[in-house]
Amino acid sequence: MLKGKTALVTGSTSGIGLGIAKALARQGANIVLNGFGDVDGPRAEVLAAGAAAEVQVAYHGADMSRAADIEDMMKSSAAQFGRVDILVNNAGIQHVANVEDFSVERWDSVIAINLSSAFHTSRLALPAMKSANWGRIINVASVHGLVGSAQKAAYVAAKHGVVGLTKVTALENATTGVTCNAICPGWVLTPLVQKQVDAKAAEHGLSNEDAKKLLLGEKEPSMQFTTPEELGELAVFFCSPAANNVRGVAWNMDGGWAAQ
Repeated sequence: MLKGKTALVTGSTSGIGLGIAKALARQGANIVLNGFGDVDGPRAEVLAAGAAAEVQVAYHGADMSRAADIEDMMKSSAAQFGRVDILVNNAGIQHVANVEDFSVERWDSVIAINLSSAFHTSRLALPAMKSANWGRIINVASVHGLVGSAQKAAYVAAKHGVVGLTKVTALENATTGVTCNAICPGWVLTPLVQKQVDAKAAEHGLSNEDAKKLLLGEKEPSMQFTTPEELGELAVFFCSPAANNVRGVAWNMDGGWAAQ
């Protein structure tokens, strides 16, 4: 379905971003990966996912807190593939503290990576998308873009901001072939969430499995984690002709979290 398209997925060397990159590659899209840590492993996984369509996989190590790095990544992607057709803004970090104890540096970092980076990539991708009259911007927000949780002030503020940015971007391009939508996952067992599981296990003297149940039981009625594969298939839907008129939605895949 996406043969000849190019998808840039930020924060895609693990977790949700890698799951989405693999799903898009299976549909034939060339992929630009971004993130820290191991690159060869994720690149091999995406190449394997897109092997039948002979996809190409590039990598750019842009620090998503730096506008200059983001600009270089967008230029590099366009130079290699012509343009970015599908932009998935997934990069994110977390920090937990009460508002009065939240360090200014951590606040600035969370806002920069979780929110401002999506603005910078979008503003740079939109001109080519509009010129082609086709594009997909998919912002990975969170159920925390819809509801709040204590001790996550910066994350919740940033993700609410991502949902707002999604709506405005969609409205500004509503009469074009460019759409913008947000995915709002609940608990996904990424390395970021595993740290919270580990913290609960240590705090309450629980096994890792019991800590997972405790974490899920607090928020997610389904008592199951959403998977990166499920989120990848939702991203594929947003890129399909069936989603041509899906614009500005914040689509939660959260096991009933926000329905309470």
